[in-house]
Order: sequence, then structure tokens, then C-alpha cells
Amino acid sequence: MNSSKSPGLAGFGVLKNSTCHTEKKISVFFSIIFMTVGILSNSLAIVILMKAYQRFRQKSKASFLLLASGLVVTDLFGHLINGAIAVFVYASDKDWIRFNQSNILCSVFGICMVFFGLCPLFLGSVMAVERCIGVTKPIFHSTKMTSRHVKMMLTMVCLFAVLIALLPILRFRAYQIQASRTWCFYKTEHVEDWEDRFYLLLFSCLGFLALAISFLCNAVTGITLLRVKFKSQQRQGRSHHFEMIIQLLAIMCVSCICWSPFLVTMARIGINEGGSKETCETILFALRMATWNQILDPWVYILLRKAVLKNLYKITSGCCGVHVINLHMWELSSIKNSLKVAAISESPGSSKQINLQPLSSMGQ
Repeated sequence: MNSSKSPGLAGFGVLKNSTCHTEKKISVFFSIIFMTVGILSNSLAIVILMKAYQRFRQKSKASFLLLASGLVVTDLFGHLINGAIAVFVYASDKDWIRFNQSNILCSVFGICMVFFGLCPLFLGSVMAVERCIGVTKPIFHSTKMTSRHVKMMLTMVCLFAVLIALLPILRFRAYQIQASRTWCFYKTEHVEDWEDRFYLLLFSCLGFLALAISFLCNAVTGITLLRVKFKSQQRQGRSHHFEMIIQLLAIMCVSCICWSPFLVTMARIGINEGGSKETCETILFALRMATWNQILDPWVYILLRKAVLKNLYKITSGCCGVHVINLHMWELSSIKNSLKVAAISESPGSSKQINLQPLSSMGQ
């Protein structure tokens, strides 16, 4: 049977002339370590987020916590599924011809790689959009961004990521075993067909678009919070906003650092019409960098909580002897105070009220 038309032999041509070798014992060891650390980290972050969701029933923070929980759960399943398949491949001595005759495992692996790669990036951008609306349009956010709407957004994001992951299968294009023989993805070697290039460029463009949306919305949110902070001294309604924007900025930085090498590499492969110049080692390094994103994401919620940041502030102010931020800013108040501050800051008469404040209070 012609191997180019047989789905059971799709991608096996890569195995014959592979020049990218990985040490089996070291690779299995690190795969197990990464998977274990990722599962434990994400599980701990889920517990923290669920407890926070039960404690704080504020509508503005509840929607953020639901989205954050969806992101961490996605990372958890990404470690479970992709990690388990990778360990199985290493343990089987990467003998794809023996255990992947029908190409089912490679297809499942490729679908999971695309889905668990794009979905966290999409969720990070949705979280940034949600926080931007919550800060700039608090009344609209409190009336329209209900838990039901947030769950619908989570479902739509996941379905869109599933559609992108299933697109090659729907077009009868099998996922390919990569040169390292350890994972499956779009075709990255000798890419000449326009459709193969399209999948690579689509993946990269969607990833960069999600990062760009996150950056833009976080910038707007941060500027708005700083303007309100300097205009009004009633800060207690904004403390949870500052906590969440710090977490969002950390997520965005982690995603940019971890995903940029892989997205750039896939885009370069898709653009080069005369064949890919990226080596197997370069692609494998970029993939491992992207894998770190799922490990570092949960630590954002574990370490960058209000209680932890408060203690860090106390330690820093004690060591430096400089009182930079009033600790009263970290006190959490109700959603009524948050909406009240937003309404005062956005009302036409707010500037007059602020000008009447004594100069001593403005210097606090």
C-alpha cells in the first residue's frame, strides 16, 4: 500500500532518517518530574481558587475566579493527558510503528497538543478582557457578567480550541510524528503544501493574537486603576482589582516568555516555502519552553495572592525602611464600595469633590 495515502503509516517516513536523538533515561525522568510537578502545582492552585471563590461572593471577583479556575483546570488536564502519552512513548522506546499502526495515538496526541496549547492562551486573553470591563465599566460588568455568562464564555473558548485542533482531521490531514519521535503536531519538515503552512500559521497567529489582546487589555486596566488611585483617596474598593491585575500581568509575562519561541518557530516554518531551516533541537527546545507555561501558571495564583503580597510588602518595607504603599489599600471591601468609587471617579462632579480635599490627604 502506498504510504502517502495510508493513514496508518502517516508520518513514519520521519522515523527512518531522524537525526534528533534524546537520551531515553533522562527524557523519561524529566517527563515524569515535569508531569508530577505540574499536576501537584495545578491541583494546589485549584484548591486555593475554589476556597477564594467560596469566601468572596463578590460578583466582580467571582467571574475572574471562575475564569482562573478554568485556566488552571485546563493546564492540569494538559499535564495529565500529554504527560501520560509522552511517558508512554518514551517507555515504549519511541517505537511508533509497533503501537501506532492505525495512527490513532498520534492523532490524539496532536489534537491534545494543539488544544492544550491554544486554550490557556485564549483563557488568559478572556481574563484580561473581563478585568478590563470590570474596571472601566463596573456597572455593566456587575449586571451583565454573571456566573452563567462566564461559564458560557468558558464553553465557547474550549469549543473554539477544539475546532482548531480537529481542523486537520476534518480535512483528512493526519498529524505527523515529529523528528524527535517523542510527540505529534502539524507537519514541520519539508512543508510545501499550502494547507500544511496554513495550519502552522493559524496556530501561531491565534497565539500571538491572544497575547496581544492580553497586553492591550492589561495596559488599559492598569492605567485606569492608577488614574482612579491618584484621583480619589477611597481605595478600599479597588484592592481586589490590584491583586487581580498583578496576577494577570504575571500570567501575561509567563505566557510571552514561554510561548514566544514556539510560536515564532512555527511561524517561520510556515512562512519558509523552500523548506524549513529549523533544526529538530530548536523545535524541541521551543516545545519544552512552552511546556513550562503550564507549570508556572498555577504558581501565579499560589504566590501572588493578597496575603503573600502583603507579607512581601512588610518584609520589603522593613528592610528598605521606605513606606511606599499604604497597607490600607490591601483591605478588601464589598462590591458596593467598588462601584461607589467607580461612579464617583467617572461622574462630572468628581473633580470638584477631589479639589476640596485638604492637601495633607492628597500627600498620603
